[in-house]
Parts: sequence; structure tokens; C-alpha cells
Amino acid sequence: MPATPDMPPAMPNTPLTVPSHRQTIAALTLGSVALLILGLQPLLLGELVAHHRVSLTGVGMVAMGEIITLGLGVIVGNTFLLPAYLPGVTLVTAAALALLDMLTIRLGGDVAFVSLRAFAGLLEGILVWVTTSVIVRTPTPDRLAAIFFGTQTLTQAAVAALLASLIIPTTGWQGGFAVLALLSLALVAVAPALRPGLAPLRTQDATPPLRSPATWLTFAVVLAQMAAIGALWAYLDPLGRAVGLTGPQVGILISAVLLLQVAGGSTAAAVVRRLPAPKLLLATSLLLAAIAAALHTQPPALLFCALCGVFGFVWLFRMPFQIRLAFSADPTGRVAVLVPALQLLGSAFGPLLAALLFVTDDDAHAVPLVSAAFEIIALGLLLAGRTLFNRSGTNSTLGEHP
Repeated sequence: MPATPDMPPAMPNTPLTVPSHRQTIAALTLGSVALLILGLQPLLLGELVAHHRVSLTGVGMVAMGEIITLGLGVIVGNTFLLPAYLPGVTLVTAAALALLDMLTIRLGGDVAFVSLRAFAGLLEGILVWVTTSVIVRTPTPDRLAAIFFGTQTLTQAAVAALLASLIIPTTGWQGGFAVLALLSLALVAVAPALRPGLAPLRTQDATPPLRSPATWLTFAVVLAQMAAIGALWAYLDPLGRAVGLTGPQVGILISAVLLLQVAGGSTAAAVVRRLPAPKLLLATSLLLAAIAAALHTQPPALLFCALCGVFGFVWLFRMPFQIRLAFSADPTGRVAVLVPALQLLGSAFGPLLAALLFVTDDDAHAVPLVSAAFEIIALGLLLAGRTLFNRSGTNSTLGEHP
């Protein structure tokens, strides 16, 4: 039988095993570095605009382009690469990413930045696929996903603080991309920890996952929920200023929301295996739709900040439940491995739609309604799919390997 991305070929003298603790830690490190750009984009792209290396119009294209190709990179890895060769894939991809980060320093102009950073996003997505390939093969993939979401956010916050306080004031925006290049290059040393020969994903379910209605429903729910998150997060600054917050106050609010995201991810790690995913996701969509609707009314600044805090907590809290929902649609993990790609694509689609259809000049007043609409769509999908998810085995044990 020919090898597939979900069933790596047996390798000489290399038994197929579930990931070790060392391999798992290495994978989380890879993913955290690969996703750094998500937390650093506002800082680095703002510097590029300030120094006239990218136009104000072009900066949106750079940001969305890299996020979209990041998501596509996960799909490319899952479709064309083999988990049996993770060390080699990691080594080559990390080295190439470091080179692109260094080349970014030499660039100027919208087209050059969009093109190069889109390619960088593709490589970052492949590294995220490596991380996901390890996570879905562990005994508790949903809990480990929650830990990973918290770890990546902490890493982004720490590196952003380093760049803002030390690197950029002394070396400019070029220093920021140089740090990214060094961190990417450091992943080359992590590659050997990803020993080849991961266990194949379970295949007791003969139904191909992409032919299952539960799979497509899961994809739609994840896309809608993350589009709602992405739209609101992208325009948090102008929404905050509209209720009377100053620029520095908005910066403090964003930092607080990031910390509450970590709290949400940590809480999810403790409870993700105790709560039913469809009901939890339904409840959070209802809650975030209400929060978005309340933000649209431009509440007093203090209430605005409190609502944003709840939004941040729920954001990371529910993402592991999206992984769990994917396992209920397909217990083999073949759907779960694609969820990070859908999360990234949804995060990019939300602000893109808002920008094209609902933002006029500097007025982002309608954006919360876009977010609320996406949450209501997700809520409707979850209600419509209750029978499908129950039939697929929502309460099935995850991550067990034969």
C-alpha cells in the first residue's frame, strides 16, 4: 500500500511510536516560533509604515497575505509531506524561513513585501503542521492543544515586549526581523529531537473524512468563529479610540487581553476533557455575539475594556474545543490536523470582509456587527449539526493509539 500523509511508511530500524515528551516539547517550540509573526505584526508593520517601506494600503495586504499563506502552509504539509520525515522537513523549512526573514531587511515597496512575506507564511505554516502532526498523536491532544495556544501567546507577548523596549529602539525595524531570523535558525537545532517514525493516525473509520458532513460542518464552525474573532481583534484600536481611550490606553488594553487569552488557554487545558465540545462552542458563540453587539453600542470606556477582557479569555478558551469537535467528526485525527489551518484562514477572512464591505475611511463602527453575525452563523451551524456530532461520537476517547 502506498504511503499517505496520514500513514507514514515503515522505516528501517525505526519503530512507529507515539511522540515522546522530548518530541512534544520540541514540537510546541516549533509552533510557538512559527506563529510569532501573529503577535508581532502590529509592531513590525507599524514601523515599516512609519519608515515609508510599505504604504498604509500595502500593510494590510502584507498582514493578511502572510496569515492566509500560513494557513495554506498547514494544508500543504498535510497533503504533500510525510510525518515520518519530520526532522528533515523541520531543518530545511526553518533554515529557509531564517533566510527569508533576513532578506526582508533588504526589501522596500508593497509588492516585494507582500510576495516575500507570503512565502514566509507558507514556511511558517509547514512548521505549524509539524507541531500539529505531533499534537494529534499524543494521548491527550485536546489538552495539549490548549497548552500550545497558551504557550504561543506567552511567547508572542515576551518577544513583542523585547522588541518594543530594546531591539527596535536601538536597531530599528530591521532588528525585529533579525530576531525572527535568529529564532527561526535556532529551530534547526530543535529538528533532531523530532525523531522519525511517528505512529500512523488511526484508520478504523473507513469513511474518508472529507466525505463526511460532520467534517465540513466542523470546518464551517471553526471558520465562522475565528472570522468573528479576527474581525473584532483587527479593529480593536479604532473601536477603543471611539469610546474615548487614548493610544497608550489601547496598548495597555491589548496587553491585558493577551494575558487573559493565556488565562483562557490555561483554563481550557484543565477542563477541555470534562465538557462537551458542541455545547461549549454553542454557548461561547452566544456569549461573544452578545459581547460584539454590546461593543457596537459604544459603551462607556470601562465597560468596553471589561467586555474586551471577556472576549480575550473566551478566544483562547474555546480553541481547544474546536480541536475536540474535530475529533468528534473524525476520531482518527485526520480532521483535527487541519483545524489550525482553518483557524488561521478564518482569522484572516473576518477582517478582510470587514475591510472590504463595512469599513469606510476611518469608521469601524459596524465591525462588531460583522463579528456578531459570524458568531450567529456558527451558532446556527452547531444547532443544525447536533445530531451529526452525537452520531459521530462526541464523547469518544481521544488520542488513543492501537
